[in-house]
Amino acid sequence: MKKIIASIILFSIVSVSCSDFIEKDERGTQTLENYFQTAQECENYANELTRRLLIPSDWWTLVAPRVTNEMSTDDAWMGNTGQDSGAHRPCSQYLATPDNMGDMNNVYTAHYYTIQSANIGLEKMALSPISETQKNQYMGESLFVRAYCYYELVNLYGGVPLYTNSLGTSDLKLERSPAAAVYAQIEADLKDAAAKLENIPAARDGRINKWAAYALLARVSLFQEKWAEAKTYSNKVITEGPYALESDFLNIWNVNNHNGVESILEAQSSSVQDRDLGSALPTLAGARGEDKKNFPSNDALDVLDGWGWCMPTSDLENAYLSENDEIRRRSTITKWGEAAYGDETLNPTHKFSLNDNKSGRICRKYYIPIATRRSLEKRDGRLPLNIPLIRLAEMYLTRAEANYHLGGDALADINIIRARVKLDPKTGLSGPTLLRQIYKERRLELAFEGLRLFDIRREKDPSTGRPVIESIMGPNGTFVQYNLNSSDPYETANLREPQDKGINFDPTKHLLWPIPQLEIDLSGGLIKQNPNY
Repeated sequence: MKKIIASIILFSIVSVSCSDFIEKDERGTQTLENYFQTAQECENYANELTRRLLIPSDWWTLVAPRVTNEMSTDDAWMGNTGQDSGAHRPCSQYLATPDNMGDMNNVYTAHYYTIQSANIGLEKMALSPISETQKNQYMGESLFVRAYCYYELVNLYGGVPLYTNSLGTSDLKLERSPAAAVYAQIEADLKDAAAKLENIPAARDGRINKWAAYALLARVSLFQEKWAEAKTYSNKVITEGPYALESDFLNIWNVNNHNGVESILEAQSSSVQDRDLGSALPTLAGARGEDKKNFPSNDALDVLDGWGWCMPTSDLENAYLSENDEIRRRSTITKWGEAAYGDETLNPTHKFSLNDNKSGRICRKYYIPIATRRSLEKRDGRLPLNIPLIRLAEMYLTRAEANYHLGGDALADINIIRARVKLDPKTGLSGPTLLRQIYKERRLELAFEGLRLFDIRREKDPSTGRPVIESIMGPNGTFVQYNLNSSDPYETANLREPQDKGINFDPTKHLLWPIPQLEIDLSGGLIKQNPNY
């Protein structure tokens, strides 16, 4: 525990404000005994917890596992066929074992580090001689961080060890708690966070506020099929929160629109490149093999060569095409040789190495426009793109799904979402057809925003009552069969990533990832493995 507190205090001493990135000066030796004595120290600590939760500048710890989750769905290939795929392949190809999970080990370890740090901070802040308003803000933010960590853990691994007080190393051998108990703690933390943050202004500066707590409550209620609660919390954010849908869908991921009117929570980044404040995602998932000769300027300043992981599937593109959904398609996917949407003048035919790209497509949401590229002093993988984690459109779709199960008006909410991208309203849908349309709207709206794997694991196929992922993946899955019979000229021309993506899916085990074997060993066998691993 001392090592953890020393580490996080060291970082928080020089941590940055979410809004202004002001550098903090060290003032003598900080220890567990003399820290948390001022509002600034508590703020620094809460800022560091938030940074550890999101870590957009560290591609390996959390960005890569979250991208691997996308690759495990029907939305994305691994994509990069020119480099070793060992970090992503075990989970994306459903070959993971407890001893070989690739980068999915990282999120388990990182989140427990953050949970332990949050527990320490909450205990110490409660005793801090600062004002109650200040104490509520920093404790509320810390409670949200702990809840978000457990939210990801329970959805990735199922029931996990649950603890809410600071523990010494001799106390850390804990058994798994049931998933229901973990969710109960998530809900308790979020309700407590919302109450503590009630009177804190909801400024869009990247700080956690009560609306983020209510929005995550809506999400975890939906995931547990608590339809009434999902409706209550999503409706509260929609009707009482200070948010509005962006009029232009493309603007949600705009590098010049950080923390926009629709954003409830984003991982923050900055273009200040002499500090480690940018996002690694546009590099990790950027187009691999760009060449200056493919740009009208023929200028090397326009090139931002990415690593090429997490490339959109033609199956996802076809889902957009089936709805004539050009705005969301082009805002989400750029096909080789097609103009980058919104950047048509400077990048009229975006080209990259097809030899290194499985699908001939890249994710437009992660794209850095040419004008921004030209303004950068360095192209070192830390780029000024915020990563939206929760936004208002999700609340409309949550309320729609809740209303479907409660007998309310589900069509109204999906039509609000469709109207934003100039699609005709859906009318006359009911029963399984309506539920499938709600699922589809979630896919089209929220692609590459971290929810697809969790969604297809929890959504129930109206025909079978089984998780949707079971009808998509596996030898007879619709996605697997589509790929095996595909004639897509890009995907079928590059078989260095196998065309049978998803064929190894096993419904008896792959609704969860395995617990890392190292964690089981460290627990002395108290932690039990998920079934059939």
